[in-house]
Amino acid sequence: MSRARFLRTAAGVVVGGGAVLGGVGAMQASAGQDGSDAKDGAEAKGAAAGAGAKALNVTYVKDLTGPGITDRFGMAATDLGVPARTPDGRLLFVFGDTWEDVPFGRDWRAPVALYSETTDLAAGIEWSGAVGGDRAQQLWAYEHDNPEFSTVLPGDVITIGDTMYLHVAVQKPYPTVVWTEIWKSTDSGASWQHTGCRWGKPGTDDPGLSQHFQMVTWGQGNNGYVYCWSTRFDGNEPVIMHRVREDQITNPTAYEPWTESGWGRWGDPAKFVLTGKYRELCLRPIDGKWLFTGLGPGGIVAHVMDVPDGDPGPAHTLVQGVGWPENNPQAGRVAQVYGGYVIPGSTLNDLHLAVSQWENPDDQVPDSWSYHVMQFRVQGLAG
Repeated sequence: MSRARFLRTAAGVVVGGGAVLGGVGAMQASAGQDGSDAKDGAEAKGAAAGAGAKALNVTYVKDLTGPGITDRFGMAATDLGVPARTPDGRLLFVFGDTWEDVPFGRDWRAPVALYSETTDLAAGIEWSGAVGGDRAQQLWAYEHDNPEFSTVLPGDVITIGDTMYLHVAVQKPYPTVVWTEIWKSTDSGASWQHTGCRWGKPGTDDPGLSQHFQMVTWGQGNNGYVYCWSTRFDGNEPVIMHRVREDQITNPTAYEPWTESGWGRWGDPAKFVLTGKYRELCLRPIDGKWLFTGLGPGGIVAHVMDVPDGDPGPAHTLVQGVGWPENNPQAGRVAQVYGGYVIPGSTLNDLHLAVSQWENPDDQVPDSWSYHVMQFRVQGLAG
């Protein structure tokens, strides 16, 4: 089944606080300095889910991709936009399946990446260039729909010292993950090399945990460890946690699971950090706390905690998932929403997210551009 047909026929819709996930987010266990969009963004009170959740100010800032925005890079249709700070101080956003014109149109590439030198996040992200030159190039060469796999989708990016690491899911057919792997860059994302680290590849040392390592997010601690939350790509398993020494991040068996009795060894059964269905995971240390964001029950949600292996606390809904008749990004309501990646430079009280939206059914919302990335601002999470 093609990705387009799979998503159109199998996707539900995230509605209110329900747990039915929709769009690419459900299946893909898949963000102007001119001020035009930012100025018009209306503030909406985020509908927080769970006891102890906060009342939040949620603002749609602008569209980050689409016609007139990223078509100059040959990527009018794209999604995800996983952001990281590069070693040279810029922002790098890594995108998923990308086409020159429309979804499933010309020049299919994945992953691709754009740079930004924006420092005022509230004014909106502006693009300063693409990896590969004027036209965004695939980060490494391969043919889509080859005999071994069909596409490669980004999970998360982390910068440790002068090296960036990118976790990706290799798929055939979508959304079946064949294996996952880590690539690295030592030139701020301009070129990428395979690290040799893979999970789930036939012949590798894998005790069966690869299915829980298909969608991964990393957060760097201040103790020499990187903390990793992960789940299955289809979102049908709870979220689990591992940690790994920074200098062992490309050693697949060096990841230690968080178990019922503390930190274990690779292959030990991991305890659940979050139950329920979550997609597009993002774990970040921020303002002395740890922040988790992603697609969860009700839309894009957040958990704020003291330590990554502690109580995740209540879920706060940042962007509501709704049906197309209620779609209104300016009011913080997005149909077929997914993503929700934290943009570097954010704080708990001034949080910026890269949020994706899947297909626009033209008969319902004819003026909306489908399959794109937006920037949202969330204020009040620290209060």
